[in-house]
Amino acid sequence: MLGFLRRNYEAWYPTETPKQSNPIRIGLLGTSKVAPIAVISAAKTHPDVFVAAVAGRDVKRTTAYAKKYRIPIVHKDYQALLDDPAIDAIYNPLPNGLHYEWTMKALKAGKHVLLEKPSVSNATEARKLFNSPLVSVPDSPVLLEAFHHVFHPAWQKFLTLIDRENIAEAHASMIIPKGIVPSYDITCKFDLAGGCLMGVGTYPLSCIRMVFGTEPEECLEANHRKMPPGLDQKIDQAFSGKWRFPNGGMGTIQADMIADGGYFTSMLDGFPTVACPKVEVKHREVIVESDLPSDQEHVVQRTVVMWHFTFPYVWHRIDIQENHAVRGKTDGETVKDWVETSFLKEYHGKVGTDAWTTYRHQLEEFVNRIRKRPVGAWIDGSDSIKQMEMIDGAYEKAGLPVRPSITGV
Repeated sequence: MLGFLRRNYEAWYPTETPKQSNPIRIGLLGTSKVAPIAVISAAKTHPDVFVAAVAGRDVKRTTAYAKKYRIPIVHKDYQALLDDPAIDAIYNPLPNGLHYEWTMKALKAGKHVLLEKPSVSNATEARKLFNSPLVSVPDSPVLLEAFHHVFHPAWQKFLTLIDRENIAEAHASMIIPKGIVPSYDITCKFDLAGGCLMGVGTYPLSCIRMVFGTEPEECLEANHRKMPPGLDQKIDQAFSGKWRFPNGGMGTIQADMIADGGYFTSMLDGFPTVACPKVEVKHREVIVESDLPSDQEHVVQRTVVMWHFTFPYVWHRIDIQENHAVRGKTDGETVKDWVETSFLKEYHGKVGTDAWTTYRHQLEEFVNRIRKRPVGAWIDGSDSIKQMEMIDGAYEKAGLPVRPSITGV
């Protein structure tokens, strides 16, 4: 318990590290709620990063934001930030529908971009963005889609426990309890590329892709719950889907951005539901070598579960359950069976401390790529394109329109 409290205190209230003589100067597009944890706090312990500027549509609000987070420069609009020659990199957490436009403008201005997920509104935008000469020629700016959990050592450890060729089923889920996302939120606006699958749902979708390590062959099922009557019916409030992967395994997701009761009893209908984000991978039964009589075989079926994959620095656990059996080869009769269970945690990476957040690990690799140093975990442009193609395909399968582009693409 003391370790939990210490780790989380240091994560939320990090001690600032002195900056190097010429750190990477980051500018923030907008006064978002996510930037304080995703960049501002993470930068405090990075000696080579300085949050130098912020730009917003409302100068008064932007000035107050800058004062609160001790950001020295306030720009009157987004373009002014991009035109600032002192800024090296941009963090773009704008509404989904504005990602493509302002990321392209930032790249044209020669800025590196840390881009919030989902990268853009649709696969057409993704292909144009990540295949652009602006990011594909030598010494071009660095562009990274910010799936922060990928960079934490716990997620990387989890992936090492997966036997991809023998995955039978993989399921990922994440919900937001009712009452946190209001119906007027930008994530509920179709014209700004909102929707569950474009928000909380993008996490479990990326998880099953990473678990299988390849792209699905077909979307078999896609179901959604619409917004309540009177609200935008093109917006998915909740989404579930099923895909077949090349090894024959099935990947499923469940996501909900306004989850209420019914999980435990119908008496809870209408009340907020809380559930831990998780990824569960069930492997096929395999034969293992054992010193057994020639007419018997030893088989193992393994299941690996990661709890709280999105914010593992707060708390996480990886469960490994192996179901063993000794059976007759001809009659299939079970001679002996047993279960072995183990639990793992992985807070320490190759660099940093156990209090480093997923965002701090992500920032580390973003800077490494900018400085042309070796990187560990990474999300390249082709991966971001395939993520958006899978999202578009799921919407089409569900009978919902693909999210629109605000600007001509």
